[in-house]
Amino acid sequence: MILTRLLLAAALPALLLACSAKPDAGADAANDSGNVQAAAPQGALLPLVIHTAKGVHRFDVEVARTEAEQEQGLMFRKALDADKGMLFPMEPPRTASFWMKNTIIPLDMLFIHTDGTIAFIGANVAPYSREPVSAGVPVVAVLELRGGRAAELGIKEGDRLSWGKCATTDGKSAIDLDFCPTTAR
Repeated sequence: MILTRLLLAAALPALLLACSAKPDAGADAANDSGNVQAAAPQGALLPLVIHTAKGVHRFDVEVARTEAEQEQGLMFRKALDADKGMLFPMEPPRTASFWMKNTIIPLDMLFIHTDGTIAFIGANVAPYSREPVSAGVPVVAVLELRGGRAAELGIKEGDRLSWGKCATTDGKSAIDLDFCPTTAR
C-alpha cells in the first residue's frame, strides 16, 4: 500500500542510482546495520501505545523490517482497523520520506523522534499521492495508522510512544522489538 523511500542527503546520488530499476523502491532494511533480528511469528502483531493528553491509546501493529516489507508497506489494502497499523523501524535513526503510490486508503504517518516523541504527523495523506511526506529530521520509526485516526484520538506532535514489552502490562511481546523511552519530558 505505501511505498517508502529513505533519502539520505549525503547519499542521494548513490541512492538514486541504486533505485534506478525500481524508482519507487523502499526504505533501507531495518537490520542493515548488522543487527540480525529473529523473524516474528507469522501474523504476530507488535503492541504499541501512544501517551496523549487524553490518555493512553493501544494499537497492535505489523512491523515492516526488511527492505521488501518496507517497499510493500500497506499498499493495496482496502481497509485498516482503528486499533491496527504498521511500524517502520529505522536502525540507525535517519530522515525518512514516504509516499502513497499504490495506497488505496488515506493514512496518518507519525514520525517518531529517538526520545519516543512524535516529531511530525502527516495527517490523512491522500491515496495514490507521489508527494513525499517527511519530518525532515532523523527518526527512529514511522507509524502508519488509518487516515484521520490521530485527530480522532487527539494524538499530537510531542506525544510519546513505546512498543514491544514496554507497551504491555505483562512485559511480553511476540515480536522482539522493544522501544522504551523514558517518561520524563
